[in-house]
Amino acid sequence: MYGRRLATVERIIALVSPNSDDAQSVLQKWASENDLPVEMVPVGDTIDSVYEPDGETLGVTLGGDGTYLEGVRQFSPYGIPILGVNAGSLAFLAGVSPSDLPAALTETVTGGATIDRRQQLHVRAPGVDCTGINDVMIEHEPPEDPVDRKISRLQVFIDEEYIGEYEGSGVAVSTPTGSTGVSLSAGGPVHLPMNNDTLQLLGLHTHSMGVRPVVFDSDSTVEIVATGGGSLLVDGGRAHTTLDDNAVIRVSGADTQAFVVSTSYDDDFFTSIAEKLGWAPRNDRHDSGPEALLTDRNTQSSDLLSRARRVAAEAARAAGETLRETHGTIEDVTIKSDAADIVTAADYRSNDIITTVLEEEYPEFGIRSEESDPVAGSSKFTWVIDPLDGTGNYAHHNPNYSISIALLENETPVMGVVYAPETDELFSAIEGAGATVNGTPLSTTDRSSLAECMLLSGYDPNGEFIAHCYESTRGVRSLGSSALNLCYLARGSADAVWEYDTYPWDVAAGVVIAREAGATVTTADGTPYELGQETAKRNELLGSNGSIHQALVTHLEAEQSLQLAD
Repeated sequence: MYGRRLATVERIIALVSPNSDDAQSVLQKWASENDLPVEMVPVGDTIDSVYEPDGETLGVTLGGDGTYLEGVRQFSPYGIPILGVNAGSLAFLAGVSPSDLPAALTETVTGGATIDRRQQLHVRAPGVDCTGINDVMIEHEPPEDPVDRKISRLQVFIDEEYIGEYEGSGVAVSTPTGSTGVSLSAGGPVHLPMNNDTLQLLGLHTHSMGVRPVVFDSDSTVEIVATGGGSLLVDGGRAHTTLDDNAVIRVSGADTQAFVVSTSYDDDFFTSIAEKLGWAPRNDRHDSGPEALLTDRNTQSSDLLSRARRVAAEAARAAGETLRETHGTIEDVTIKSDAADIVTAADYRSNDIITTVLEEEYPEFGIRSEESDPVAGSSKFTWVIDPLDGTGNYAHHNPNYSISIALLENETPVMGVVYAPETDELFSAIEGAGATVNGTPLSTTDRSSLAECMLLSGYDPNGEFIAHCYESTRGVRSLGSSALNLCYLARGSADAVWEYDTYPWDVAAGVVIAREAGATVTTADGTPYELGQETAKRNELLGSNGSIHQALVTHLEAEQSLQLAD
C-alpha cells in the first residue's frame, strides 16, 4: 500500500475517545472545508455500520494509545490506513497533535504522507484468541504464600523445535512495534518497526546466562508451555487471562497487518526513541540528513530530474496498487473512438491519483494526460501521462498493461517511468544517466541478423507489418501496451518495436527508457523520432537495438512501395 494513493481519499472514519471534543471539532471543520464526509465512532462501538468497501477510506483515532490500539483492532481487518492523533495526555503510538491535525490531513489527502506496514501477532491460549500490535507477556502469578515459588518456568518451542526452558519473571513475544524498552532491558535489539515482518522472543529477568533474545519469521509459531501456570497479557491489557498449570500458548504472525499513516508532523522513529528513552539530543531531522547535503533541487537539473523520477515512481506504484486490486472485476467500459479504443473507471481513478500527486509536488509544471484536460504550467517542464496503457487488456483480465509517466523539458522527453503492476516491474530512465528496471541496468540486444530477431508490433490496422516481417524474423508479437513494448526492447526481451501511430502519452516515457538502454528510435524512413503535440496526426515509430535498424527501414520502405503499387 502506498501513501500516494491517499490522494483519492473519499471518506474518513474517526474513532474518538470521550475527552477528545476539541480534536473532534478540528477534524469536522477541516472535513467540511475539504468536502469530505466524516463519521465519528465512539471508542467501544464498532465501525461496521459506517464502513463502506468502495473507495478509499482513511481511519483517524482521536485519543491516546488506548484509542489507537482499538483503531488498529477495528481498521486493520479492512486494510484501512490509520492516522493517530494524540488527544490524550500521553501517547507513544498516536503521533500527531490536534494543532497539527489540519496540516497533517491536508498532507495525507494530497498524497504527501507515507503508509507503513506494521506486523501484528495472533495469540491463542485457553480463554484468549486475539491479535495484537505490540506484545504478549507471559509472567508468573504472585503466590498467595510468600514462601512459595516466585519465578516462572516456561518451556518454549518454535515451529516444534525445542528452544529451551526460560526460568525467571516470564517471557515476552513482541512485534517490531512492541516495547523497545522491554527489548533493551532484556538485552534485545532496537527494531525499526516499519515494513518489518519479524517477531521476537525475549526472556524477562532470566536466571540463565544462556537465554538470549530470538528473532524469527512471522510465519513461524511459538509454543509456550506454562509449567505452574501464570498470567497472560496482550498489548498491555487488550486481552488478559490466568493460565492453568501446563497451559499451552501459541503465538504467530497475524493474517492482517496494520497500515500506519506517517506525515511530516510525526516524529520519525529514532527521534521519538531518543526523546522517550532519554538518549543524547539529536539534531532536528529537518535540518540534517542526506537532503541537507544536496544543493537546492531548483538550481541543479540532475537533482530535479532524480527527485521527479522518485515522485513519478511513487505515484505510479500507488496508482498501480489500485489497478492491481480491481483487475479482473467488472467495470463500466466506455468506447471513445472505435470498439478497440475504450476507457474504464480504473483509467480515471489511476489518473486522479497520479495527477493529484504531481500537481501537489510540482504545481508549476504542466500536465498532459490521456484521460483529462491539459493543465498549463509556468515552467519549461510538462508531465505526459498515460494512467493505464493497455486498457483493452486490463478490461479483459490480461496482465499486459502499464502506467506511463514522462517529464518533458521544452517538449523533449528527459525522464520516464513505466510501471507494470502485475509483475511489479518499475522501468525508469533519466536522459544521460542510463535506464533501469527495479534498479538493475538495462541494455538492448546486439543481434545483427533479422533471422535471429523477435519483433513487437503495436497497432497494425491491416496486419501489413506482421505479414511482411514475420517470415524474415523469429516472429512478431503484439502485446497491447506501447509503453511496455519499448521497455521490453530496452531490456532485450525483443529486438525491435513497430508502432503504426502513437500518441505522446503512449510512448514518451518508453522512448527515454529505450534510448537510454541503447535503442535507436526513428520513424519508418529512419529520421529521428519526435514526440510531437498533434495527437490527431499519425506519428509512426520504429525502435530497435540499432544493429538491425537499417534492415527494418528497408523492409518498411519495400512494404510501402508495394502498397503504392497496389
